[in-house]
Amino acid sequence: MGLLTNLKDSISRVSDRLFADDEPKRIGIYGPPNAGKTTLANRIARDWTGDAVGPESHIPHETRRARRKENVEIERNGRTVTIDIVDTPGVTTKVDYTEFLDHDMEKDDAVRRSREATEGVAEAMHWLREDVDGVIYVLDSANDPFTQVNTMLIGIIESQDLPVLILANKTDLPDASVKRVANAFPQHETIPLSALEGDNMDEVYDKIAEYFA
Repeated sequence: MGLLTNLKDSISRVSDRLFADDEPKRIGIYGPPNAGKTTLANRIARDWTGDAVGPESHIPHETRRARRKENVEIERNGRTVTIDIVDTPGVTTKVDYTEFLDHDMEKDDAVRRSREATEGVAEAMHWLREDVDGVIYVLDSANDPFTQVNTMLIGIIESQDLPVLILANKTDLPDASVKRVANAFPQHETIPLSALEGDNMDEVYDKIAEYFA
């Protein structure tokens, strides 16, 4: 009886793995606010499905809830990878409502938005710990990447043993420095791009197919 039970359990585990391999990988797009995560998510989704993921804005914390675009099939160099893109809210240690007052918001709207953004950070962390199979980490290459939040998130990603692709975004800006991003996290490969302009997206897609197949 014990042998039969063990055999059934073994078959069940093998079947679960086989079916799991057929499921699209959930790839979370992470990074600080205004790094260009939604711009990248929309670029990928439009290139391969024709649809967008969500609205883009120069105002911080425009994405306050995770958005998911399912079954994005990317074909590169004879290899096909199917992923679900999860565009997550920007992660920060503190959301101050006064940030939004600088964008002509009324105080009540600014307070509400800051509350929603704080909840979004918690949701993003939940996805990272529980629900993603890999991470695309987007950094604004015109800003200093060596921050407490970025170091913490990269550390969590590494502790979860998740594949991570670091993208140095906004290379179209005059103050951009891909080397600065690469030097901050030398243990990982850094790919330059401008998600806004579509620059170097071919290499990004090559790396997505390589990292998340």
